[in-house]
Amino acid sequence: MKRFPVLVEQDEDGVFIAHVPSLPGCHTQAKSLAEVEKRIHVAIRLYLEVARKRRTPIQPNRFIGAHLVDVA
Repeated sequence: MKRFPVLVEQDEDGVFIAHVPSLPGCHTQAKSLAEVEKRIHVAIRLYLEVARKRRTPIQPNRFIGAHLVDVA
């Protein structure tokens, strides 16, 4: 089992957007947090399946943390 950090944001329309920094292009969106969590799980599995078939190495980033930065 592999573990990947997933970043989730909510846009101005209330849509949840999830992306996986370690897997370029691996992202999804949904109207609820529960649904976006299900969808990103599927997206990661599909990404890994394609990478395996193409023999693309996956090197997960080391998750450090998420930060909010205030800029005036």
